[in-house]
Amino acid sequence: MVFPIDYIQHLRDCRFKQNERAQRIRDLTQCQAPFTKSDRDVINMPIGKLVRGIQNKSYKAQDVLHTYCKVALKAHEKTNCLTEIMVSEAEEWINGGRINLGGPLGGIPVSLKDSISVGGFDTTVGYSSFVGNKEPLHQDGPLVRMLKHAGAVPYVKTNLPTTLLSFESTNDVWGRCTNPHNNNYSPGGSTGGEAALLALGGRIGIGSDVAGSVRVPAHFSGIYSLRCSTGRWPKLGVKTSMPGQEGVPSVFSPMARTLDDLRYFVEAIITMKPWKYDPSAHRLEWDREQVEDVARTSKLRVGIMRTDGVVDPSPACLRALEKVEAALKNAGHEVVEVNPPSPYEGLVLGSQLLNADGCQMFSSFFRTGEWNDPGAAQMRFLMNLPRPLKYIYYLWVKYVRRDDVWAGLVRDWNAKSAYENWQLVAEREAYRAKWFAWWNKSRVDFLITPPNATPAVPHDGMKDAVSSCGYTFLFNILDYTCGIIPVTRVDKDLDKLPSTFNIKKLNGVARGAYKHYDATAMHGLPVAVQIVGRRLEEEKVLEYMKKVEEALGENKYQPISIDDVD
Repeated sequence: MVFPIDYIQHLRDCRFKQNERAQRIRDLTQCQAPFTKSDRDVINMPIGKLVRGIQNKSYKAQDVLHTYCKVALKAHEKTNCLTEIMVSEAEEWINGGRINLGGPLGGIPVSLKDSISVGGFDTTVGYSSFVGNKEPLHQDGPLVRMLKHAGAVPYVKTNLPTTLLSFESTNDVWGRCTNPHNNNYSPGGSTGGEAALLALGGRIGIGSDVAGSVRVPAHFSGIYSLRCSTGRWPKLGVKTSMPGQEGVPSVFSPMARTLDDLRYFVEAIITMKPWKYDPSAHRLEWDREQVEDVARTSKLRVGIMRTDGVVDPSPACLRALEKVEAALKNAGHEVVEVNPPSPYEGLVLGSQLLNADGCQMFSSFFRTGEWNDPGAAQMRFLMNLPRPLKYIYYLWVKYVRRDDVWAGLVRDWNAKSAYENWQLVAEREAYRAKWFAWWNKSRVDFLITPPNATPAVPHDGMKDAVSSCGYTFLFNILDYTCGIIPVTRVDKDLDKLPSTFNIKKLNGVARGAYKHYDATAMHGLPVAVQIVGRRLEEEKVLEYMKKVEEALGENKYQPISIDDVD
């Protein structure tokens, strides 16, 4: 009788959270009206100017909160991006002095991935088994405590996939989040709800990234994000689907609607001295000298990584990369071809490190009958396939299908012993050393790469594209700092596949990615580039991103207009 009871409780808990969310939204009557001129002024104002306006009493923090409440509700209506609604409590925090309006983020509403703990609210991570495990009312996690001390106002949490191992954001508890540009597509994952909200007028937010989870949503949805190196951004005060997984550490990192907001947000957080809130954070002050050095440099040496050697970029993603390449050259920078250590080696190594437990941990939180992301389910199936059957499958892929890439990837997908896991960690360190030596020799300032082989995937497309994550995952393994800049949109005429394209000739990873590439159906979806610096180079990477936007000039990406949201 355990299974049917467990499933019934699963349904009850999902229904409870959805009803609770709906009631909280209905209660926000002051946020149901159309945008006013004042709302539009607030939404379009540079973040630094808005902070000064709140601090000199030109704007009230409560009014700014109501503006972004309107934004959030309109974005949610379009994409189902919200989970916990904290607006009423946020008003109390402001009125009760629990938000430091004198801080560098004084009065700025901040949205949070659902996995971040806020006192008085559930942190479900999309699992129904986590429903009802509210944090104590006045006991925020260290990350949120720091945000409030900085003056930020947490007001909503946002949707994600249960396992946090997908470029989609769907679960039974909160439902499916859709792309803000096309509701047939994913907004990205695992921080997809955050990306959808920011694309539709949100301000700043925080997500997590273990294989591209703040970068791919930025690419899919048309916003900006920065994947910080471990230790630069605090991570205490969160829940995860894989506690204890350190082979490829997850990092919490910032996301924003504009580059100006992203740069301001990152500096504001670092000036709060995160190491005072989280012992895992490095004692690294904001380095203005690095910022000024990059700003003064008129000619940068930029490496272009056109492919990861596993899945060549689609025409849309290649066009975005070439657009940035041309803009940088026109601005006087040097762009050079690079041939770094094998990204495929990193993909094989990282996939085994990330799931060294055989997918046991993230599976342990599921209840009977609970929906799983099809990509994560596919990965779990292959990880737990009996080894004799897996070896037969490997032989068939390698020698019958003659696909060395897919065969080499799945051959050793199984749970690892502690001894085997230690060996993998040693291999990871050796791989990092190879990249370190290569970068020193190449003398590039930064790299430009695609963020993904394709634009956004259609819903449930990760069943096929689950392993097509190498462009972002590579830099998690290396722990490099990376930024995402939206560049253009898919064009149904410019980005068609050539008539000679034959998907059957691709390796298994590439075939899964290209199965869903359709320039006509994807017309209008955002396309970004990835800016890659070395480890702990957050200041530099943000300045490199600025250099790229300056080079693009009037041809830079135009976000969704707030008039189109209303």
